[in-house]
Amino acid sequence: MSELILAVPSKGRLQEQALEFLTRSGLKVSRARGGRDYRGTVSGMPEVEIAFLSASEIARELASGNAHLGITGLDLVHETVDDPAERDEKLHRVTPLGFGPADVVVAVPERWIDVDTMADLADAAEMHRARHGRTLRVATKFVNVTRRFFAGAGLADYRIVESLGATEGAPAAGQADLIVDITTTGSTLAANQLKILSDGVILSSQAFFVAARTANWTDLTRSLAATVVDRIAAEMRAQSVLELRAVVPDPARALAETAERFGAVAPFGFEPVPLTLHVPRRRASECAAFLRLVGASSVVLVQVADVYGDNPMTDALLAATA
Repeated sequence: MSELILAVPSKGRLQEQALEFLTRSGLKVSRARGGRDYRGTVSGMPEVEIAFLSASEIARELASGNAHLGITGLDLVHETVDDPAERDEKLHRVTPLGFGPADVVVAVPERWIDVDTMADLADAAEMHRARHGRTLRVATKFVNVTRRFFAGAGLADYRIVESLGATEGAPAAGQADLIVDITTTGSTLAANQLKILSDGVILSSQAFFVAARTANWTDLTRSLAATVVDRIAAEMRAQSVLELRAVVPDPARALAETAERFGAVAPFGFEPVPLTLHVPRRRASECAAFLRLVGASSVVLVQVADVYGDNPMTDALLAATA
């Protein structure tokens, strides 16, 4: 019988990336009846149930405490629980996952050549009412996010038109004057003759691993969640470092200097031979060249599968669900 519910996107590229990430983290997800099954399991962890839901449903289920953990977009977290204090009370954002990047933006027709900022938009709203006798219409699926951002920008003279389809087509169809939408490259907006305001990026989003503070947490579910997050943290560490192995004349000195220059860490100290270092991926080649300079006859760089160790993400999760 399942005890911990982990919600995963049910379709699209976000689902593919989430399942790939979980597999790399040693959390292989299986569906008994294939792709149409909306429930799944994690290999080796029978107490964990996978719930396949839309990304927006995941945010809602986490906010209501009906799922313990979930993978969803930060944009949907903000839209589902608009108030920051309430958001922090209900949800614990464990970690960004590095995939599914997108921005929530304010976009207006390109022909509005005098409108480049939110202040310009506020002026345009006044002129629009004077000229046409009505407020500006804003098409969006992000109603709460839009209202909060517009209020912060001092813009009140507008009306939300909730979008049920392709939001970027609303101005051309005469359904709205401008939009608030999510975009990855901006190419779809440009194809619809829309431009993003220079200060109109409301939120930079990506996939997040999120925990529900108000879920039914027990000693067992907290232990299971800690195991899941430990595996995720190990995978994320492995992606960010390379392992260097080298025999050097003075390993203590090499460790001290590479730590200062390159942020290297010796997970096993400097007594073993060869000296083993974990180095940020972007500095690994420089560090290898330095070790050659201080006497290493050769340096081996190794891709790390997983790196387990003290994990602040797990500590934070356990504190949030206590």
